[in-house]
Amino acid sequence: MIDALAISNAILWAVVLALLVAVFALARQVGILYERVAPMGALMIDSGPAVGEAAPRFDLPELGGGSVAIGAAGSHSQLLFFLSPTCPVCKKLLPILKSIAAAESSWLRLVFASDGEPEEHRAFHRRAALTDFPYVLSTELGMAFRVGKLPYAVLLDEAGRVRAKGLVNSREQLESLFTAKEMNVASVQEFVSGPAGQGTAT
Repeated sequence: MIDALAISNAILWAVVLALLVAVFALARQVGILYERVAPMGALMIDSGPAVGEAAPRFDLPELGGGSVAIGAAGSHSQLLFFLSPTCPVCKKLLPILKSIAAAESSWLRLVFASDGEPEEHRAFHRRAALTDFPYVLSTELGMAFRVGKLPYAVLLDEAGRVRAKGLVNSREQLESLFTAKEMNVASVQEFVSGPAGQGTAT
């Protein structure tokens, strides 16, 4: 009886040790895989104004009153974020966008854009606590940038040129727009794809 108990304990310890070794090896492989995976930026769709081109000019009324100039030269870059009150990913990104806007306020202005019924957007504007930011409704604006899916972001520089754009689903993809601007490339994907894809924006 005692021998059988000792043998079963030995087998259990051997299984536990084997599992620990397997977990360690798996964790090591995950770490290696993470290092090898290139960072993915915003998914740029090849339509609308190209990176480096002047953005379409708009003067649009804000939901909260006043107006905002889109694509005009100024002292700050503009991040246009196209969203919908019914888009769950858009809502998930709102706290991140507010945080980015506060951290980058020295050079960046955030503008929310959508289309549809004003009353629905006014309620969403208040509910989501976006009253500190310009919020415009314009079908023409979305068409000018060929926005087909949401959430979509366009980064315009101080001269009113398109510096980066694409579908964004995370903080990393939002920040990849800033990285593309800093590195003077059309997108992070083009940069990491190698010399053939490292075209610079003019």
